[in-house]
Amino acid sequence: MKNIDAQKLKPFLYLGIFYVIISLILRMIFFFHPITNANFGVFGILKILAVGFCSDILVFVLASSVLALYLLFLSDSKYKKPYGYIIFGLLVLAFIYTALVPGNIFKQYGGSFPEVAISFVGLKTLLFGLMLFLPTQRIKIRNVLYFITLFLYVLLIIFNGVSEYFFWNEFGVRYNFIAVDYLIYTNEVIGNIMESYPVVPMFSVILASTFAITLLIYKRTKGELLTLPNFRQKLILVGIFAALCIFSLMVIPKLDSLKSENSFSEQIQANGFPRFYHAYTHNELDYFQFYPTLKESVAQENFLKHFQSKTLLRKIISEKSELKKNVVLISIESLSAEFLAHYGNTQKITPFLDSLADKSLMLTNLYATGNRTVRGLEALTLCIPPTAGESLIKRKNSRNKFSTGSVFKAKGYDVKFLYGGYSYFDNMEDFYKGNGYEIVDRNNFKPSEISFANVWGVSDEDMANKAIQVMNAEAKSGKPFFNHWMTVSNHRPFTYPEGRIDISGTAKSRQGGVKYTDYSLRKFFKMAKKQAWYKNTVFVIIADHCASSAGKTELPLDKYRIPALIFSEGFIEPQQFNQLMSQIDVMPTLFGLLNFNYNSKFFGQDIFKNSFQPRAYVATYQDLGLIENNHLTLLSPTRKVKQYELIQQKSDLPENFRIFYEEKPVLKPVASLVNDCISAYQATSFWLKEHMLDQ
Repeated sequence: MKNIDAQKLKPFLYLGIFYVIISLILRMIFFFHPITNANFGVFGILKILAVGFCSDILVFVLASSVLALYLLFLSDSKYKKPYGYIIFGLLVLAFIYTALVPGNIFKQYGGSFPEVAISFVGLKTLLFGLMLFLPTQRIKIRNVLYFITLFLYVLLIIFNGVSEYFFWNEFGVRYNFIAVDYLIYTNEVIGNIMESYPVVPMFSVILASTFAITLLIYKRTKGELLTLPNFRQKLILVGIFAALCIFSLMVIPKLDSLKSENSFSEQIQANGFPRFYHAYTHNELDYFQFYPTLKESVAQENFLKHFQSKTLLRKIISEKSELKKNVVLISIESLSAEFLAHYGNTQKITPFLDSLADKSLMLTNLYATGNRTVRGLEALTLCIPPTAGESLIKRKNSRNKFSTGSVFKAKGYDVKFLYGGYSYFDNMEDFYKGNGYEIVDRNNFKPSEISFANVWGVSDEDMANKAIQVMNAEAKSGKPFFNHWMTVSNHRPFTYPEGRIDISGTAKSRQGGVKYTDYSLRKFFKMAKKQAWYKNTVFVIIADHCASSAGKTELPLDKYRIPALIFSEGFIEPQQFNQLMSQIDVMPTLFGLLNFNYNSKFFGQDIFKNSFQPRAYVATYQDLGLIENNHLTLLSPTRKVKQYELIQQKSDLPENFRIFYEEKPVLKPVASLVNDCISAYQATSFWLKEHMLDQ
């Protein structure tokens, strides 16, 4: 039995050797790469190779778990009566569910997910059926599947090696959050690869090499599939493998944290996969390693000069008496400015918001900080510029920050975050609870309160009904309330109850999602107007981000332009504010309208103060931009700086509603604007890193 067990390890042995060889070749390339400007002694090289070898072995142990599971479930007994027919029947039912049942979990998710699920379950059902009903062909089918499994492993090893080379070639490091970013912006990345490299020859070589190596491993190991291990043998192998996986999980972080005499040594000895996992889970990109910097004191001084008080902690004092009005902040999912008629849309999909805009303080020239919901929530809650990597909301150190909620709490307000979905998504629950908010989400709904729901949550009109309940209860307590409601219906798959608007929910169209959200807001305000607290309430309606972010340039400005309204019947005079401003300016402006006195660590500005300076921050996960003085200055990894002159395109619309700009590259960037951009992002990154933006 021992001999049989050892033979069963041959696929792992061959794949492991191949992976270690590829990793060794990569390290040797990194040693001699022009970007590696460091010297390594003999002992330094030996240490790097030894640590790297150990890391590679342990990483492969974890990576081979999929192969282990595949081989574990190879069995002839599962095709025997009655088990084979029972399993096949369950697979058929699963296929019927994914393909034919309307509104199943995969179809609720939308996008290409339903097609992927149908393909996977259908293929699994087909293959199991063939092996069940064609027992004489079972070995041939199994061999084909085994070859495909090996092929995918070999392809992953080679493709990862090539990817790591190109990543090092550009950045001089192992995978970091930029690599995670590349998975998010696949269209842009694929386009860049197509334009930068000889794709057809390169992929031809990769596929040919993969096929040849797979064929070699397959021929040397396919005999092991003729006699499958019995249950006892599988149990022993699983036990050994589980112990190795646990050992690997314990040791890999220790190897990855080993320090060396220079950063290149640490990068070369590391393994790319753990670095990628770390970047994915930590959601940040070190500004000081990848972006242009100034002397820290200079950066902070330059950034703070834009505020009336030139210190991080600033005392905001009003000459008028404070107004303890209720505040309802509604951040609308994916509402681009171009959806509103004010900005030229002719589809009539926001009739309520367009009518409300004429009765409100309309902030016509406002830009979102990013292109994800958590980035918009960050801007409205923390009022700080975006930083490299993921939103602070999704990072570990996101609690106890100076926030809009903390200002309201200090004034005696009830503070809540309302969300129609499950707020654990995107770490919203942990973030808002950790910053003093109470949570009202899908968990707070009774079944009778839900008229419609999809994978993202209950419909916006159901959340509107719940919001009225919550606010009525708060009003009875005698305390003012601040409620931040995040909508969900204007999100793929764009499904909603039938009969509400003139676009069917089965159409799953963006226009339908926008119009249904508009309908739900109309319903909310109709109900709110009947409540005693209505006339003592200020409503702030703003998008979290635009519906899409792709464009001809890194940061196409029309993809960041969002609508924003501040409405309060009898309190806010209808008007338009047409100067450039940022999403992070909205809440400081609201506090100014309420005459709040408070200590501030916000970097947003009150737009009605004499000290206000028009500027806006826009960013992706790695490109950080500042709009100022008709220029867009852009910072990118590897300390790149670009600048564009912004030329507004002609239109029949009033100037303040024209959202499209030509972004003309500036050959010699304006130094003062570059320094402003660097200062803002560097100072914010430093203060976050040092926990100086905590309460």
